Amino acid sequence: MSNKRSHISLKHWQIVTILLVLYDLLAVNLSYFAALWLRFDCHYTQIPHDYFAAWLKYIPIHSVVCLATFMALRLYRSIWRFASYKELMRVILSSAITGVLHIIGITLLFRRMPISYYVVGSAMQFAFVVAIRFSYRFVLLLRKNRYDEAYNRVMLIGAGAAGQMILRDINNSNESGEKVVCIIDDNPNKWERYIDGVPVVGGRHMIPEKAREYGVSKIYFAVPSATPEERKSILEICNETDCELKQLPGMLQFVKGNVTVSSMKDVSVEDLLGRAPIRPDLEEVYRFINGKVVLVTGGGGSIGSELCRQIAAHSPKRLIIFDVYENNAYSIQLELQKKHPELDLVTLIGSVRDSRKLFKLFSTYRPDIVYHAAAHKHVPLMEDSPCEAIKNNAIGTYKTAYAAMVHGCSRFVLISTDKAVNPTNIMGASKRLCEMIIQSFDAMIKAGRADEIPQLFTHSCGDKKFVPDPSQIKTEFAAVRFGNVLGSNGSVIPLFKKQIAEGGPVTVTHPDIIRYFMTIPEAVSLVMLAGVNAKGGEIFVLDMGSPVKIDTLARNLIKLSGYKPDVDIRIEYTGLRPGEKLYEEKLMAEEGLKKTDNDLIHIGMPIPFDTDTFLDGLRTLMDAAYSNDPNICTLVEEMVSTYHPENASSADAVYMSQLKDIEDDEN
Repeated sequence: MSNKRSHISLKHWQIVTILLVLYDLLAVNLSYFAALWLRFDCHYTQIPHDYFAAWLKYIPIHSVVCLATFMALRLYRSIWRFASYKELMRVILSSAITGVLHIIGITLLFRRMPISYYVVGSAMQFAFVVAIRFSYRFVLLLRKNRYDEAYNRVMLIGAGAAGQMILRDINNSNESGEKVVCIIDDNPNKWERYIDGVPVVGGRHMIPEKAREYGVSKIYFAVPSATPEERKSILEICNETDCELKQLPGMLQFVKGNVTVSSMKDVSVEDLLGRAPIRPDLEEVYRFINGKVVLVTGGGGSIGSELCRQIAAHSPKRLIIFDVYENNAYSIQLELQKKHPELDLVTLIGSVRDSRKLFKLFSTYRPDIVYHAAAHKHVPLMEDSPCEAIKNNAIGTYKTAYAAMVHGCSRFVLISTDKAVNPTNIMGASKRLCEMIIQSFDAMIKAGRADEIPQLFTHSCGDKKFVPDPSQIKTEFAAVRFGNVLGSNGSVIPLFKKQIAEGGPVTVTHPDIIRYFMTIPEAVSLVMLAGVNAKGGEIFVLDMGSPVKIDTLARNLIKLSGYKPDVDIRIEYTGLRPGEKLYEEKLMAEEGLKKTDNDLIHIGMPIPFDTDTFLDGLRTLMDAAYSNDPNICTLVEEMVSTYHPENASSADAVYMSQLKDIEDDEN
């Protein structure tokens, strides 16, 4: 069937070529006859016999010259439905060559002709040859304009090179079902001008007005060089319309010349954060990882799996994925095996609560670097199961850190959260306990007292034979604290998208609730940077810019999905959940900030606390957790002085100040 279609297609092409050749033979010769006819007042009988005879004798020669020239310049190989200036230039060149050869040939071989014969004949030949070739495209354009009403009307933002590529791609496609009706650009010099017949109607402030005026249903953002702040500003204006939004992914597609309608992507909520992504010097990070045995606990989760991807790409000696959930671990294992077949990859299923499993892992593989991402993180669920939060987060971190220390691990990086700051829920308090654990380990090691750190395990794992000479222990502990990660498991974005897909309502706990946000790559970059720069006991903090109102986030996501908030998709306020705050903080008031080489990364100075008292209290806390003591939160309050669950719903001066700043920015 395929061969038959190819044969039919080839036969059709041959017929078209033959017809075009016959047309050219007729056109190139009649052009010069018409020049003679015009020269003598359009009276055939007044043409002198010797002029007519010279033209008639030169017809065969001129026909051969023209066909040879046209073939050499590929005038029979072009697809004329896509004819552009390149094809026009070839027609001009062919007409010039054949015109000069006609003047020389007929003059030398037969006789000198009138000057008007040479000029008008050459001009008419060009007109006839170019007309037939561009007529097909002209007819297509007429048909396209005739049925414009059936097209999606597109506003293009950006009259630069990228915007012009998108415009021409749409114009050259008969199947896109789209038509660019106006262009927006902030350069006043381009206003009231036209690009391929499309007007540049003004700057970004004109977007809502022109969208209504031109009946726009789609907006394409084609300014790959725009800064995150500019992108946020323009996209927020676009959000005031009811139009579908798409944009170029970035400068890479533009540099590669891959700027087409198909390369446009949906605008995401990340694009509305309005700050530049954090870009630490990862070359130093990768040199640090190269040739090392690296362990990632919770390696199948959102942060853990991205850590594994970044680590795998930079030649570790071995990568160990450790996760209690086999489906996640299996998924990232398959992905890494496909992308990095040379990688020495070990995937183990187990829990950080299992000290025997941990000690077996560390004694067998001797990891040099540990990224500890395993944790329970769902706030409302942990409020209902506080003992599980302590078992997994706090005690699990303790066991993993202890195993790392006694087996000669050089770096241990804990992944923490801004919910650990002045926690009002047990999840945040358990993560603050994790931070205090690694700070305690660091303090004991620096004091040469590593052998005095309590062993909260069964005897078979906690025997003194596992503890080397304290002077030989060099493990450097650090924590990384960041806010909500966009797109991570359990974050609001996937939940909102699911609710929108189901037709709503979109549930927001409180109209004034605010959160800091970052992307998964940013979080992973910070975690990896901490592993390099850790000197012991630091809490690394990312400057995440201004916090975002969750209500605004939900409304933007509804608009980006092509719906109207509270019209097509309803927003429902459900009330603050147990342990949930209206705001999150990045540092406690007692902590100071110390700069790093990257302006967006800071180090929180540790809050002093009695290490011996804290470590002794952990055994009591562990026993209470494993006995499922209903008073576990009271014990946590005694150990974490900043944990105040009764203040969960209070909106203090800090929050009101943050909220005012956000509202000022939005206005």
